[in-house]
Amino acid sequence: MEAIASYFKFGERGTTVGREVKAGVATFMVMVYIVAVNPGILSAALPPGSDVPGFLVAAAAATALIAGIMTIAMGLIANYPLALAAGLGINGVVAFGLALGAGLGLAGAMGVIVWEGIVVTILVVVGLREAIMDAVPISLKRAIGVGIGLFILFIGFVDGGLIVRPESGPVPVAFVFPNSWATWLTVIGLAITIVLYARKVPAALVLSIIITSVIAFIVGVTTVPAGGLFQAPRFDTLGQFDLTKVFGTLGVLGAILTIFSLMLTDFFDTMGTAMAIAEQAGLATPEGKIPGISRVLLVDSVAAAAGGAAGISSNTSYIESAAGVAEGGRTGLTAVVVGLLFFVMILFSPLVALVPFQATSPVLILVGFLMTSLIMDIDFTSFEEGFPALLGLILMPLTFSITVGIGAGFVSYVFIKVVLGKWSQVHPLMWLVAVAFLIYFGQTAIQSVLPK
Repeated sequence: MEAIASYFKFGERGTTVGREVKAGVATFMVMVYIVAVNPGILSAALPPGSDVPGFLVAAAAATALIAGIMTIAMGLIANYPLALAAGLGINGVVAFGLALGAGLGLAGAMGVIVWEGIVVTILVVVGLREAIMDAVPISLKRAIGVGIGLFILFIGFVDGGLIVRPESGPVPVAFVFPNSWATWLTVIGLAITIVLYARKVPAALVLSIIITSVIAFIVGVTTVPAGGLFQAPRFDTLGQFDLTKVFGTLGVLGAILTIFSLMLTDFFDTMGTAMAIAEQAGLATPEGKIPGISRVLLVDSVAAAAGGAAGISSNTSYIESAAGVAEGGRTGLTAVVVGLLFFVMILFSPLVALVPFQATSPVLILVGFLMTSLIMDIDFTSFEEGFPALLGLILMPLTFSITVGIGAGFVSYVFIKVVLGKWSQVHPLMWLVAVAFLIYFGQTAIQSVLPK
C-alpha cells in the first residue's frame, strides 16, 4: 500500500486509496454509456446485408477493451484522474462523414483515425502539438466543439427516427411525428433522460439507456438475438482498418486535409478537457499550466491511433472524468480503477444487442446540447471572430462534414483579417492551412482545367 501511495503521490495531492477507488467508480458510471452508444453510431455505416447484431457485440467489447487499456495507461504514465474512451462526435464523423459521406467504408475511415493518431503522436514527441494549438484563434477552437455538438445532436434525432429525408418537397429534412413504437421510444427515452439528468441522478445517461432498452424489449422493438445473450465476447473489429483507402478515394490533398481536420478536433478536445480537469482537481499552476501535460498528450495521441486500429474510432480524454474529481479523485489511481471496470464491462458486451437506436439517441441529443453550450463563449459581437465561427459550427451538421466546417471557418477568418488590414494577427500556420483548404474546396475546378 505504501508503494501505491508513493507512486501516485497520495501525500502530495492529499488523497487516499479509498477516495481514489470511489472516484474511479463515479467516473466509470457516468461514461460507461459509450459502450452501448459507440457501436450504435458506427453500425449506421455498415453495408447492406451486414451482421448488425454481431457487429454491435464485437464493437462493444472492443470499445470497452481499448477504453480500459488506454485509461490505465493514462493513470500509470501521466498520473492524472483522466479516463479515455471512444470520442463522441468523432465517431459520428467517422460513420457519417468518412465511411458514408466520403465513401471510405468503416475500414477506410478507421485508417484515417490511425493516421491522425500517428501524426498527433509525432507532433507531441517533437513538441509541436502545443505550438499548433496556439496558432488557431480561440473563437474557432470553440466553434469546432459547438459544431460537433450540433452534429451529434442531429445524428441523435436521425437515429431515433424523428428526422428523416423526405421523398419530395422543398426541404432537405423533415420532422416525423411519433407514429410507431420505435419513434415513440425516442420521445420516451428523451423524456427519461431529461428527468434523470435535470434531477442530477447519478449515472443518469446509463440509467436512461437501460430503462429505455427494457421498454423496447417489452413492446417488441428489440428481441433476444439468435445466439442468445450469454455469449463469449467477440473482437471482430480489431485490426479492421485500411491506411490506403483515403488516399485512393480523396486524393493526396483531400486525404491530408481530412486527417488534419480530425487532428484539430482531437487537439482542442484533449487540451480543453485536460485543463478543465486539472483546474478542478487543483493540479494546475496559478498560470494555468498543467504539470506533465506532455505525458497526458502522449497517451491521448496513442489512444487515437489505438481506437482506429481496433475499429472503434478515436479514443480521447473524457470530460466526464470531472465526476471522479468531484468525488475526491486526484491521482492516476482513479483512472486505473476506471480502466479495470471497463475490462469487467467486456463480459457484458453481448447485452448491447438489446440496446436499440431509440435508447442511445436521447443520450446523443443531451450530450450534443452539453457540447453546444460552448457557444456562449464565442464573441458574436465581433464580426471578424463571430462570422468565421458561425460558418464553421453550422456547416458541420449541415454538410455532415467536419472538414468542410473547419475549412470554411479557417478561410473566412483569414479573408476577413486581410480585408481589415490585420495581416499581422494571422499566424503563419493559419495562412498555410487556409491556402490548403482553398485548394481543397476548388479541387474540382482545378482538375477541370488541368491537362488530361
